[in-house]
Amino acid sequence: MPLDRILNARSVAIVGASKSETKRGFQALRILLDEKYEGNIYAVNPREESIMGFPCYKNVADIEGPVDIALITTPAATLPAVLRDCGKKGVGGAVIIAGGFREIGEKGVALEKEVVAVAQDHNIRLIGPNTSGMMNLHDHLNLVGIHDAPAGSIALLSQSGNMALTLITEAQLKSQKGFSYYVGVGNEADIRFHEYLEFFRKDKRTTAILMYVEGMREGRKFLQQAYKTTLEKPVILLKSGRSATGQKAAGSHTGALAGISEVARTAFKRAGIVVIERSDQLFPAAETLSSLPPIKNDAVAILADGGGHATIAADLLTDLDVKIPELTEKTQARLRKILPSAAAVRNPVDVAGGTDADPTLFADCVDVILKDPNIGGLLLVGLFGGYGIRFAKSLALKEEDAAHQMGKMVRKRGKPIIVHSLFSSVRPHALQLLRYYNIPVYDSLDVACKCTAVLSEYGNFLRSYHAKANFVFHWRSKARPEGQRIIRDALDAGRNVLLEHEAKRLLHLHGAPPFKDVLAKSADEAVAAAAKIGGPVALKIVSPDILHKSDAGGVRLNLREESRIRSAYDEILENAEAYKPGADIRGVLVSPMASRGLEVIVGTKIDDQFGPIIMFGLGGIMVEILKDVAFRVLPISDRSARKMMADIKSSPILNGVRGEKPYDQKALKSILLMCSELIESYPEIREMDLNPIMVYEKGVSLVDARIILGTDNSLPNGVDACVDEADAIIDDIPRGGGGGRHDK
Repeated sequence: MPLDRILNARSVAIVGASKSETKRGFQALRILLDEKYEGNIYAVNPREESIMGFPCYKNVADIEGPVDIALITTPAATLPAVLRDCGKKGVGGAVIIAGGFREIGEKGVALEKEVVAVAQDHNIRLIGPNTSGMMNLHDHLNLVGIHDAPAGSIALLSQSGNMALTLITEAQLKSQKGFSYYVGVGNEADIRFHEYLEFFRKDKRTTAILMYVEGMREGRKFLQQAYKTTLEKPVILLKSGRSATGQKAAGSHTGALAGISEVARTAFKRAGIVVIERSDQLFPAAETLSSLPPIKNDAVAILADGGGHATIAADLLTDLDVKIPELTEKTQARLRKILPSAAAVRNPVDVAGGTDADPTLFADCVDVILKDPNIGGLLLVGLFGGYGIRFAKSLALKEEDAAHQMGKMVRKRGKPIIVHSLFSSVRPHALQLLRYYNIPVYDSLDVACKCTAVLSEYGNFLRSYHAKANFVFHWRSKARPEGQRIIRDALDAGRNVLLEHEAKRLLHLHGAPPFKDVLAKSADEAVAAAAKIGGPVALKIVSPDILHKSDAGGVRLNLREESRIRSAYDEILENAEAYKPGADIRGVLVSPMASRGLEVIVGTKIDDQFGPIIMFGLGGIMVEILKDVAFRVLPISDRSARKMMADIKSSPILNGVRGEKPYDQKALKSILLMCSELIESYPEIREMDLNPIMVYEKGVSLVDARIILGTDNSLPNGVDACVDEADAIIDDIPRGGGGGRHDK
């Protein structure tokens, strides 16, 4: 593993070691000593003889022994020279603390490129720059400076040092869980997120991976690696920037609507990543998924000692799409024998005071409920752990006995238990016993319900995994010779936009319905074309310089009479010239008027992080007002296409409302799959908008089509560089719907 020498380093050089207690070079030496790092430690400072008993070297190259990793605490401008020095020594990797790189603008970008180039010349891998450092908790390799960080099995990747500190502090104060590694990813100048993910997937001391992400340099490679990793270990991620709308591409509706957070969220979930949107739920979700088996059937029981908590928990879980099925009659009968007659036993189960004198009844109820074949997991809510505090001290021993029993049940049944307790912060021994058995305990009912939901979500992913959704393109595998000619001719002519009739022809080559549109270069030709089409027609300007035809007054609809067609033709040309003087006018497209149907939009664009994506939603002029759209990273499968249609808020309209018949979702799904095939066939396509598409009870009609091309023939977003690697990743995926500890 390329990162093994760095993350499991046996020797460290502190470049910029210092005697000043406020300097990072002092703090790094101090904490390595305090935490008894067993590897070799070297101090590098040309102006000092020794620091804390360590002899100082003028340069890294002067060190006698091998150096696996260098912590560089000197300013950004010194980095090229320091890395050359490290290269002479054969250092494996460097942690770059300094900021002042791409985050400050062009000057910083240039310096970062120089630093990376020097590192690559000397085979040095870089963490950062602009990083808080890294820690290997089990080997006491602490290059961050956080004291008493708990060791455990959760690997932490973060682009924020403060966020990492928050999560580590939360683990210290509220949990018995800890971390195997922490890496401050920083600018991702060299080592990328997907490389860390691959390392942690193989690391035996890591059972879950926790991530805070602000942006990614190679999002598609990350998705490909994540799709492999999540089959074996859960990945939990908080992506900041939910309120950002992303970069807008002026040429299409899709570009304007593709908010970066929505694209990222759907992409991550498709890769099996558990996406968290609240920071207070991030560590609890990781703690839960690293501790417990996933819920295998998306069905949960609630056990409570009060109706209020039971009702709130039921509402929260329902909002989180977790099923709360009724318990079987056999289970209900068994519960009635245990609990008082006032108890509710259908689900949620309310003990109705039955545990007040004997909390061990909780364990009896849990045993009965977990035996129910309809139930995949249990949420216990209320006062458990506090009976010895709230009622009588003698009850504390009974709670401890119940905790022991419940801990053993999780292991025996393979079904998770999550506990909400009002007394969690008091940390009574009964709750500490639950934590010992890897049963998480939370004082927030919202957090407890979210943790229950992530167990269900992760279980759903493991059950529904299928190899087709692997984020891998096989470029040009389905390209048509005529389609390649259409695109090549446009690019050779210096155009980056296909004319509408060219776009429709390309779409038809890949299965779109035939079109009757005719390009007219005079009013006479427009009249003749309309006569041949028969019925009412639409006239639309054809110009590579005018993308939004309506804005230019370049559209006339529902024309029948010859005189009206002639005058409309002249008006369109006049409007186009006024809108954009000197525009390249190719003529006017004469199209049959589409009959009335449901207007939808399908579009594609190149996302900065994930490459080609596709959008579906309500179309027409309302698309940017309603913004009722769904996104997926391409390519998509049949299942993904169906899920996209179901994900928009207006999806019930597709099934028919107020007596209307359902629309042809099969034909609409074919359009989505066709667009996916089109992007895979012609990597020159940068954006595509089909808006509107008219959907009918039977069939669809592509009313308008816009395709924007790249100025060269390279694959977008560097995706070509990862195709071979991705194929290897997919080939190595264990089959059978699961892997690691989760397939048992």
